[in-house]
Amino acid sequence: MRLIFLGAPGSGKGTQAVYLAENYGIPQISTGDILRKAVQDGSELGQKAQVIMSNGGLVPDDIIIELVRERLTLPDAGKGFILDGFPRTIAQAESLDAMLGSGKAIQMVLFFDVSEAEIIKRLTSRRTCSQCGKNYNVISDPPPASGLCVQCGGKIVQREDDTETTVRKRLQVYEEKTAPLKAFYNVQKKLYILHAEQAVERVRAEMDALLAQL
Repeated sequence: MRLIFLGAPGSGKGTQAVYLAENYGIPQISTGDILRKAVQDGSELGQKAQVIMSNGGLVPDDIIIELVRERLTLPDAGKGFILDGFPRTIAQAESLDAMLGSGKAIQMVLFFDVSEAEIIKRLTSRRTCSQCGKNYNVISDPPPASGLCVQCGGKIVQREDDTETTVRKRLQVYEEKTAPLKAFYNVQKKLYILHAEQAVERVRAEMDALLAQL
C-alpha cells in the first residue's frame, strides 16, 4: 500500500495518517519528521539542511528527495507507506515518480477536501501546550480553565502560525504550490477526493472504502 495524502493545513490528513499507520502497519512519513531526525542524528544531509534552515532558507528539492529515498529504504517501509504532505510541488512529484519507478509506483493519492472557511476555523481554534506539544481545540476539545496542560502542566498557548493572518498566508502558499498536484495525479488516474469536512469517523469510513479497492 503506497499512498500520498494531499490537503491544506488543517484538512485532517495527519489524523487519518496516524490511524492508517496503526491499523495497516505501514509508516506515516513526512518531510518535517525526516528533516528533524536527520538534523538530530547529524547525518551528512542533516548537516547540510541545518545550515540552510539556520540561514532562513528553504531546503532544496535534491536534499528533500534524497532524504525521502533513504527513508523509504528502511525495513518498515517494505510493505508500504503513507507520504503525508509530500510531495509539495510538481517538481517533487516528478522526482518521486522517477525514484520509485514502475515497480513501486504510488497506488493512490487521497485529497482531503475542506473549504477555506472551515480550515481557518479549525486552525484558529487550536491551542498547543508549549511544553509537550499536546493539541487542544477551543470548540471541540477545550483546554482547562487554568490554561495548563492536563498532560504535563505546561502553559497552553496559541501558536503564531495558528492566527488567522498567518493561516490565510499559509493557505495562499498552498494554493500556489501544492494544489496543482491534484491535476498532476488526476491525469495519472490516481487521485481520489475525500469529503474531509465530515466527522473524523465518516472520513475514515470513506477512506477505508477507497483503500479496499487496492
